[in-house]
Amino acid sequence: METVYIETSVVSYLTARPSRDLVVAAHQQITHEWWDNVLFKKYEPCISEEVVREASYGDFHAADLRLSASAKADAVHLAASVLNSMDYLVSWNCRHIANGHVIKLIQAENQKRGLVTPVICTPEELLEN
Repeated sequence: METVYIETSVVSYLTARPSRDLVVAAHQQITHEWWDNVLFKKYEPCISEEVVREASYGDFHAADLRLSASAKADAVHLAASVLNSMDYLVSWNCRHIANGHVIKLIQAENQKRGLVTPVICTPEELLEN
């Protein structure tokens, strides 16, 4: 079974009150569909202590679920997924993690160090067709 590191933004979308923002609401719906219908059937989910720490703040993403808590936390998520040889890193943080430009930089740095970068994507990209 493939492994998937679940970054805090996914948990936030899953547990937050329904948003009135149409994009955020759609992401929340997709997250619920992926969590309920795909995640546990196809993947072995994993988190780090950083996810627990960030989630302990409660509804900290309520105002804008698209914002990252900090660059340090983002780096911890990336490092945890790489160093634990995850197959996927799933995130809704499209500014700092699930972003094509960022992914390219991460892959280049990891390649220099002989490390394998997990597939970095959103839950939507792992929905079954």
